[in-house]
Order: sequence, then structure tokens, then C-alpha cells
Amino acid sequence: MQVKSTEIALISNVLRKYGTIDLPSKGMSMYPFIKEEDICSFSVCNPAFLKKGDIVLFFLKNGQLVAHRFYNNTIISNKKHFIFKGDTNLAFDEPVEADQILGKLTKLNRKNKSKKITSFKNKCWTQLIITMPSISNLLQVYLSKTQGNKLHIRI
Repeated sequence: MQVKSTEIALISNVLRKYGTIDLPSKGMSMYPFIKEEDICSFSVCNPAFLKKGDIVLFFLKNGQLVAHRFYNNTIISNKKHFIFKGDTNLAFDEPVEADQILGKLTKLNRKNKSKKITSFKNKCWTQLIITMPSISNLLQVYLSKTQGNKLHIRI
């Protein structure tokens, strides 16, 4: 979702003041874990304590607001960067610096029902999607048949 720098500042301020923010999802990059119009609750997080598989809200330099899965850290020009990828995306996002990270997914609501993101089923999905990247290819094929051009929109 493309946002202005003032909106990013507002989201950041709400997170700092209240510790959490609820945002509706857009796009299919985290399907089926996150679906279109799910309400995602993000909480303040310390990037140093991210674990592989965490879903993190961040912004790209072009102003795009994204919530994707954390994969690892890397050093670029002597500075720590974070690597993320959407479950249905075939490639990783551009590396992100710590100051671009806004929060971590802590709760998910779908059709007014709370989904426990730490459930056994969801932990299994996280492990599966991280260890078997070919699943992203299968998801791409499925979504291209069912969703058409919505496929490449990020949340």
C-alpha cells in the first residue's frame, strides 16, 4: 500500500504512544496466512529481537507500507539490514534498515473472529513456507487463476 511520509509518521506515533495499531490488509502477498481485509494488529518491536518467520510491518524507501515475513539479517556498507519476503512472492523485498521497521504482527482478525497467530497450525505454516520456497510458486499459480491482477499488490 502506497502511503505518504506523514502517514508513516502517524502510524509510528500511534505505535509509540499506544503500543499497538490495527490496520486492514490489502493485497495477496501473505495469502493464505493473511487475506484481503483481515485486520492486522501490530505492536512495537525491537528489530534486534526479530525471529525468522515473524511478520513485520515496515516501509520501503519509495513509501510503500508492507507487512511481510522476516527471513534474516545482512550487513550492507557496514550497516545491519533486514530481509523480508511475502509468502506468495518469489523474490525477497529490498533490504530494510531498522528505522524502517514499524511493528510486529501480534493479532489477526478475520470476519470479526480473532485468529491466534501462535497456534500450532500457524506455526506449522510458518515453518513450511520458510523451509520450502517452492510453495510460493504453487501459491502464485493458484492466485493467478483465482485473483488475476490482485496478485502483486502488497498489504
